[in-house]
Amino acid sequence: MSQPESTVTESSGIASREREFAVLGQRARAAARRLSRTPGPRRDAAILAIAAALEAETDALVAANAKDLTAGEARGLAPALLDRLRLTPARLADMARSLREVAAQPDPVGEVTGLTVRPNGLRVGQMHIPLGVIGIVYEARPNVTTDAAGLCLKSGNAVFLRGGSEAAHSNTALVDLVRRALAACGLPEDAVQTLPSTEREWVLAMLRAEPYIDLCIPRGGEALIRFVVEHARVPVIKHYKGVCHVFVDRSADLKKALDICYNGKVQRPGVCNALETLLVHEAIAPEFLPLLAAHLAPAGVELRGCEGTRALLPGIRAATEDDWSAEYLDLILAVRVVPDLDAAISHIETYGSDHTESIVSEDYSAVQRFLNEVQSAVVLANASTRFADGGQLGLGAEIGISTTRLHSYGPMGAKDLTTRKFIVYGNGQIRS
Repeated sequence: MSQPESTVTESSGIASREREFAVLGQRARAAARRLSRTPGPRRDAAILAIAAALEAETDALVAANAKDLTAGEARGLAPALLDRLRLTPARLADMARSLREVAAQPDPVGEVTGLTVRPNGLRVGQMHIPLGVIGIVYEARPNVTTDAAGLCLKSGNAVFLRGGSEAAHSNTALVDLVRRALAACGLPEDAVQTLPSTEREWVLAMLRAEPYIDLCIPRGGEALIRFVVEHARVPVIKHYKGVCHVFVDRSADLKKALDICYNGKVQRPGVCNALETLLVHEAIAPEFLPLLAAHLAPAGVELRGCEGTRALLPGIRAATEDDWSAEYLDLILAVRVVPDLDAAISHIETYGSDHTESIVSEDYSAVQRFLNEVQSAVVLANASTRFADGGQLGLGAEIGISTTRLHSYGPMGAKDLTTRKFIVYGNGQIRS
């Protein structure tokens, strides 16, 4: 039986892109080899040059971004998506600051750990080395372009950046800026490349390019993550959706709880570390939930609750089973009253996405149990879920927040973009 014409055409298109990508991949491999031999101070100088260029070219970058925002509004992009897409002078300054923080960190390349002496006198350790060439697939967030470029330079890796079509003008301008900074510092421009098009066939070509790509990291919505995982022939670290929880324990300080919930839900609802589900101990729910509803109402937050929540807040919408696993990325909050800490942990285990969870409690034993037993990538006590961020946790910037436990878990900084090789110092030893 012959294949449908559409299938044959698609296969032919992908094969053509794979051949074209091989040329780009060879250039990236050569650039990665040069970077791996480049001293840390020279790589840091390039990162600092990118930061300076972001500040010097702020007006041009905002103008390029405005084209994406105009097109996005015409396409009817959701407000949360437009917020992630937007570049402002303040956000560009933050991007530059993040790069400077990355440059100031110790060089992870060449660091030797675990050096021990064997009974036969061999000294055995592990040295951090670059992964090689990394592919990043992401949506709507132009800041990922410079964060990824800076972190890959810091860790000695070359990188392919494939941003979404909704940020095409912004990403093109940013990648051009980065490549000019590399050239000015005498480093290979091909250490940072973008795919020639946002079309699907180019992404598939990169995902199948085993000789040239050592790791792919997708950042975006659930559909993007699943697409990458299903089609990749290279290793993938998933930056999966953020179904983030706060548990307000019976001993919680109510002001802390109100502030933490408001910040987690309202500050930037369209990001992956925003609060999506609130769990409240039944002993404190009658006092806390009316205060919470009044606190969130001016911000326009829609509450969806279980039966226990609706008994205390009768005007709100009933939560469905789907609400407990929803990443709203919007001003919507699912609320559930639970009998105890065990029930809260069980809920998180059932519906969570291994991203970020927080407990608000003045009970030391409850806090420690929560920190010990909840196995998400970031677990906090008496703090907002919005702190699940590489910059906030001291990494300068992040390549993503891994919800995959191999090879890294949580916000990934420069050191997470290295692997380790064994090094052995001998003095003539032979194996008997």
